[in-house]
Amino acid sequence: MTKLCIILGDQLSETLSALSEINRHDDVVLMCEVKEEATYVSHHPKKIAFLFSAMRHFAQTLREKGYCVRYIKFDNPHNQGSLTKELIRAVEEIKPSAIILTEPGEWRVLKMFEELKKKLTVPLTIYEDNRFLCTTNEFKHWAEGKKQLRMEFFYRMMRQKHRILIDNHGKPIGGSWNYDAQNRNHAKHIHAFPERLEYPEDRITAEVISLVATHFSRHFGHLRPFTLAVTRQQALSEANYFIENCLVSFGDYQDAMLTNETTLYHSKLSFYLNAGLLLPKELCHMAEQAYLKQQAPLNSVEGFIRQILGWREYIRGIYWHFMPAYKEMNHFHATRDLPALFWGADTKMFCVKEVVRQTSVEAYSHHIQRLMITGNFALLAGINPQQVCDWYLAVYADAYEWVELPNTLGMALYADGGLMASKPYAASGKYIQRMSNFCKSCAYNPNDLLGEKACPFNSLYWNFLKQHEEKLKDNPRLHYAYMNWQKMDPDKKEGIHNKVQEVFAYLDSGRL
Repeated sequence: MTKLCIILGDQLSETLSALSEINRHDDVVLMCEVKEEATYVSHHPKKIAFLFSAMRHFAQTLREKGYCVRYIKFDNPHNQGSLTKELIRAVEEIKPSAIILTEPGEWRVLKMFEELKKKLTVPLTIYEDNRFLCTTNEFKHWAEGKKQLRMEFFYRMMRQKHRILIDNHGKPIGGSWNYDAQNRNHAKHIHAFPERLEYPEDRITAEVISLVATHFSRHFGHLRPFTLAVTRQQALSEANYFIENCLVSFGDYQDAMLTNETTLYHSKLSFYLNAGLLLPKELCHMAEQAYLKQQAPLNSVEGFIRQILGWREYIRGIYWHFMPAYKEMNHFHATRDLPALFWGADTKMFCVKEVVRQTSVEAYSHHIQRLMITGNFALLAGINPQQVCDWYLAVYADAYEWVELPNTLGMALYADGGLMASKPYAASGKYIQRMSNFCKSCAYNPNDLLGEKACPFNSLYWNFLKQHEEKLKDNPRLHYAYMNWQKMDPDKKEGIHNKVQEVFAYLDSGRL
């Protein structure tokens, strides 16, 4: 009686719930590299190479530990191109008595397996994903009856539940739950940041890179240099390096942005966490221990833990609580097509150009750049949320729909009408000037609202507030913005209207 255990590309954890249900000597693990998953959006070549290499290394580890692994490579001539077809082929050839898997992270994939389950003659069991710290049912229970689902209160509940940065009386260590106010410094005065670990290509990775170069060369982004961790041990090295060398300053500068500096003090552990090579609780405990050993300050440690224990778990809860309707939300009825500058077309807006360049090279951009540069521009310009979400899903190596969709549609674009965020994260060029050195290299001036060199973000910002005044004017967090709008001279308002029309004309013609 053989069980067939399916492991997906973002489930590379030896503690995975489905793995614990099989006998490593008698049952079979199925892993597949399939065209359908690699191309449903045009994923960054580095993202594909990372996942294929990590999957192959994980399969090798399982084999070394005695598991029987059926691994279907992308260029296998018998590869059927989809997970469901490969599962059916495996069932026909292996004739298992049962099929098991850990629940997929994406709605699309879960529904695919649920539909297949109805057609299979072999029973298929889907186990809960034990790698997350809040189950979907727990989140549903927390959300029940609440008019607003604010992350801060969810985060406090999670801190208490898991006893992380909590004293013996159940109170937050340091007296406060959140030290975000201390984490907003610019980094313009810092000239050197910690060097990052790099991993030379072994035989498996070199083979994968050659495959990706052959089959995905038309996808946006640079395949090389490729220096990412692709094994559990390498990912743990990344985590330890971050804790020892970067966490101390992570909090202070987590919102900062700099030219030619993609990482600053950020961890870049989301690659490995979202693929299963690292686990959330172990990272929270590593950071907590750094504080207890006086290796990192509380604002840095709390800020890092909040991203994992709070934000990441909350985002997943939002996704499963509101899908599938969530994906179609478009609160502002934004319809403009995604402009070519998001795919690397030339633009005089240096901040956008630099973030897209970094994304192209690294398949990564830290969260403030995603939120306040590309996300902010898409919000202000009224770009179609579905197109924006597809872009974010495609270009970032840590992006999977469960984490990308709420972050983009809800947080960056406010397209869910405030289910997540208490206000739209709309900002003028002044914010970018304050938090980065991008403006120094720009053809536009963040201090100008009107005129030839006026920063496009400025007129777009005021136009956004005007255009959506009926929906936003009663938001208490926008009170002063609308008060300033009401006080503005009519001639100035007319100038903004004319300027924004010019901005859109330049955007549409590729001259912005």
